[in-house]
Amino acid sequence: MNKILLHNPGIGTLNIGDQIISDSAKKQLSSLLKQSFVSEISTHMPNSYYYMRLFRDMDFSFVLGSNLLKSTKFGFKRQWDVKLSQFYLNPAILVGVGWWQYGNKPNLYTKMLYKKRLSSQFLHSVRDEYTLKILKDMGIKNVVNTSCATMWGFTEEYNYRIPQYKSNNVVFTLTDYNKNEVLDKQLIDLLINNYRNVYFWPQGTGDLNYIISLMGDEIDRIEFIEPNLNSYDNILKQQDIDFIGTRLHGGIRALQNERRTLILSVDNRAEEKKKDFNLPVVSRNSIGEIQNFIENKFITQITTPQKDILLWKNQFGVK
Repeated sequence: MNKILLHNPGIGTLNIGDQIISDSAKKQLSSLLKQSFVSEISTHMPNSYYYMRLFRDMDFSFVLGSNLLKSTKFGFKRQWDVKLSQFYLNPAILVGVGWWQYGNKPNLYTKMLYKKRLSSQFLHSVRDEYTLKILKDMGIKNVVNTSCATMWGFTEEYNYRIPQYKSNNVVFTLTDYNKNEVLDKQLIDLLINNYRNVYFWPQGTGDLNYIISLMGDEIDRIEFIEPNLNSYDNILKQQDIDFIGTRLHGGIRALQNERRTLILSVDNRAEEKKKDFNLPVVSRNSIGEIQNFIENKFITQITTPQKDILLWKNQFGVK
């Protein structure tokens, strides 16, 4: 029986999008995980040697996605608590991992860290060409761009199952750490004017307070979904509903439930996925394109690298 350690971004997080990522990665690895003894730790939270030494002899150590690679590991905002001093752990294997933000080139310590702490035996999976290039430029060549594990099921056949015309209802998201009060309010008004029922799902801890401050006395024009993944999944499964919003993985979860989706980009992550995989993304300030999506036929044409996905999965015998 294999012993497997999962570095899970969905543990100790204030963003349910991390849970969507880790849930999707575990589903993709399910045929391996169900036959193994599995332990999970948080990627975000520091772990002591006294605790981590228990995981010295694991057969596989998977990092379950999210944008946790970055150019410098010093200072605050460490997406992944990984250290050179963790020599006692088996090197980790990336599962659809991405780069945190556009920015400076990796420094010498970061290059040494990733070369030491990432497996040289297994092929790594990253989620976009930007991340692939950075890793290869620092000398990590055993890597393929598979897209994020949330997208591995988006085959050509899957695209045809997603509706092409407007639904009666819509669910939307906003992003509390990347606000634009003018554009966000303009979006809400557009949705209210075009859909029978408008639902809001708070993916992050500050999203609810943000929309309350935006809407004021008009808040009763919106219906709220409870801030957990089960409630969001239920509305996606039970309603004839579209998704339009700024939360990338809220939109991808809607696509996983075969819902007509338009993601509004506010950072590099959505733009990279659009460029690499034709994810349905437009800029938040493109109100005309959002209106066009609502009113007209829209064909979802996501393209994912199925050959590289299979290449990565086959090394573990995953179906």
